[in-house]
Amino acid sequence: MTTEIHSLIGAYALDALDDLERAAFDRHLRECATCRAEADELREAANHLADGAWSVPPPRLRDNVLAAIAQTPQLTPAAAPRPRVRARSPHRLRWVAAAAVVLAAVGAGTIVHTIEDQRVRREQALAAILTAPDVIWHEESLASGGRVRVATSDRRDAGVIMLDADQAPTAGKVYQLWTIRSGVPSSAGALDEGQSVSTRIVDDLSTADAVGVTVETAPESKTPTAPLDAQVNLA
Repeated sequence: MTTEIHSLIGAYALDALDDLERAAFDRHLRECATCRAEADELREAANHLADGAWSVPPPRLRDNVLAAIAQTPQLTPAAAPRPRVRARSPHRLRWVAAAAVVLAAVGAGTIVHTIEDQRVRREQALAAILTAPDVIWHEESLASGGRVRVATSDRRDAGVIMLDADQAPTAGKVYQLWTIRSGVPSSAGALDEGQSVSTRIVDDLSTADAVGVTVETAPESKTPTAPLDAQVNLA
């Protein structure tokens, strides 16, 4: 067999061959034990890369990837030859590019999975607090318009601050939430610029004396600026 048929092994393992190429390589595998072993190893590696992050690809993903690869200029190999390394063929370059796409897709899938998992966990924690049998609700109006509601649960050892302002502060300003214990304020986080609605879970909120809301210079302040836009007394 020629060097060219050997160079198809990567594309074969990634299912990046057309029907004629695959049929030719299948025949080659029946005669070449070395290529069979290497193809098995490449497939196993690809399977491990996708563990925990696999999802059904769009129907035209393979065609789109191959079309993009065909339009991407390839770098010319270095002039100085390296010992015992075969020259790269267009097929070899194609499967390398396809492998890069696989890695990128796996990475994107992992990120999406992580974000979705975090969202589900947050919703479960929120529901657990708001439906706790000992939940206590407090509410105050914002001086700037709107309201802030606070739910606390000793059993869950946490609480929820829900801000619903009529409008966001002026440019360069943000709403910031505070917990107050024995007269000492501690930041519970600031909203983003332009944001007027927020639901925030705060650990150990039931031990606080009050919750405060201020308008601060973005992104946030280390100490609250008087006067408070709202103060919700919890005691």
